[in-house]
Amino acid sequence: METIIILVFVLGYLAITLEHNLKIDKLIPALVMMAICWALIALGLDHFTQWFDSAQHSLLENFGLLNHEEKMHLMEETLLHHLGKTAEILVFLLGAMTIVEIIDYFDGFATIKSFVKTKSKKRILWIFAFLAFFLSAIIDNLTATIVLISILQKLVHDRNSRIWYVGLIVVAANAGGAWSPIGDVTTTMLWIGKKVTTGHLFVYLFIPSLLCMLVPTFIASFLPVFKGTFEHVEEDTDKPKSKFSATMLYLGLGGIVSVPIFKTITHLPPYVGMMLALGVVAIFAELYSNSKFALSFDTDENADHQGHHSPVHASLSKIELPSILFFLGILMAVAALESLGILFGFATSLQEHMPMLGTELHHEGVSDLVVLLLGVGSAVIDNVPLVAASLGMFSEPIDNELWHFIAYSAGTGGSMLIIGSAAGVVAMGMEKIDFFWYLKKISWLALVGFLVGAVAFMFTRTIF
Repeated sequence: METIIILVFVLGYLAITLEHNLKIDKLIPALVMMAICWALIALGLDHFTQWFDSAQHSLLENFGLLNHEEKMHLMEETLLHHLGKTAEILVFLLGAMTIVEIIDYFDGFATIKSFVKTKSKKRILWIFAFLAFFLSAIIDNLTATIVLISILQKLVHDRNSRIWYVGLIVVAANAGGAWSPIGDVTTTMLWIGKKVTTGHLFVYLFIPSLLCMLVPTFIASFLPVFKGTFEHVEEDTDKPKSKFSATMLYLGLGGIVSVPIFKTITHLPPYVGMMLALGVVAIFAELYSNSKFALSFDTDENADHQGHHSPVHASLSKIELPSILFFLGILMAVAALESLGILFGFATSLQEHMPMLGTELHHEGVSDLVVLLLGVGSAVIDNVPLVAASLGMFSEPIDNELWHFIAYSAGTGGSMLIIGSAAGVVAMGMEKIDFFWYLKKISWLALVGFLVGAVAFMFTRTIF
């Protein structure tokens, strides 16, 4: 039965990886895989001899001696435990996505356009690289990529030049997301899973992540495509749609940034702080919206309601629910493998057979090579299930350097292929970037940045 469950998982995983070839949204195989895995566990419960207790992070003794009712009760408790942990991540992401959509509702990101006044190709590259790096740490790498590509489309009209910028925005956004607990889904998972803390994440990963962005951008700045100036850079003559755009931008970003502080003070799960931030931002959004509210939709074009009586309702309708359902499916499917002790067994065999890179360069039995391969793997397949699996595989304590290395590798490794990260996939969709063009032009830059950052991490961990 375990073999069948693993086979279902592998087939589902393959369908997710080949999403573009099969023309099937990845949320569908993720949900089907999750449901079938748990159904097979329920049907074959009496045949399993081991069970993994996620709370204690160890295999249960004498599981095979329990009767059917006891096993069913244990399975239901485990399922509820994993659903609760998954829901923490999903509710957190829902809150963050809604705040970003509220900012966009008031055209808050138009404020960022005012930063770009130069016509120099090289300066525009550096401006967008730094914007992507720091913005992704605040509003997550996926959203930062969408915002910056939207701005870039208004500044650079030549698509052949623009896709070079987009490629390096993906690299910079993924690097920026790695050192912030709210910058990337995988880092958020490690933070909510009590594997890393905000302070240590910044201390360990800021310099490696910065180098991961700086080195590819520096090399790229010498390429012919970034030499000279643009003949015409569109001036930002369009006024923001709302007079509250700047206020909502700073309020929204401030709300998201306050979440780690709220968690540190109250020790409550991050989603509680995110819901508070969303509530505060929503109050101001409603107040600002109501200040120009009209019963008729045929009103002045400057009205803030934009054809909708509530900015919160309008923002909620724009949230990318397919992503939320994909995370639900993939995290719960990985939980099924974890519950049967399959991941625990795999981790044990991996640590026994994988060669060490030296006595100083390994984490209590876990090779650096394993973590680097996880980074390379996240470029080929989605980094969310890889990190979800690592949470079930390794039992190191909070803020162990292993977790920080995993956060770095999974966060930045995806830049090596355009399908390797959410930021890359959305860039591919927005600019119709060819997989092989990215492979030839950008992948080597991303690889150099990834390796330089990894070496930097190996040095920084010995200092702190």
